[in-house]
Amino acid sequence: MQWTNAVDRHLMELIEDGTLKKLQQGLYYYPKQSTFGQVPPDEKELVRSFLKAKDFLLTSPNAYNSLGVGTTQLYNKRIVYNHKRHGIFQLGNKFFDFKIVPHYPKKVTPEYLLVDLAGNMESLAEDPVELTTRLFSLMEKIDKNTLMKLFNYYGNAKARKLYQDFLRRSEN
Repeated sequence: MQWTNAVDRHLMELIEDGTLKKLQQGLYYYPKQSTFGQVPPDEKELVRSFLKAKDFLLTSPNAYNSLGVGTTQLYNKRIVYNHKRHGIFQLGNKFFDFKIVPHYPKKVTPEYLLVDLAGNMESLAEDPVELTTRLFSLMEKIDKNTLMKLFNYYGNAKARKLYQDFLRRSEN
């Protein structure tokens, strides 16, 4: 912007000659080339530019598959936990579901995924009864004090309710 007095005109020229690609109003990227063609922008950089912040957690329901609780579906969805925006936004050719939550870790961990899964089971294609049984089996392998801290800090209301159900079940 410091080298032009006609930003809009110069942006249009750069888009027309292929130097820049427009992703959304006010959001552009410089496409890199590989031997297979243009490389899409890095998702983390894209979200960082969109939010104008570095504090967010980018994940996907596909990450639940790593827990070994029977989630096998593949989802074309990215979830962004943050403190600024909420809603579903299309950035380029991908959709990102931005959710405002009070707490999230700096990076995705299995423990966080367990709590996140407990709070988001209804949005998955798997059978919730079977998934709950498998989730309870996984929770039995984790120290109860650690579980309590995780669910109280990261869990939404649904996750905390599931944790209470787990405690009642494990006491019987």
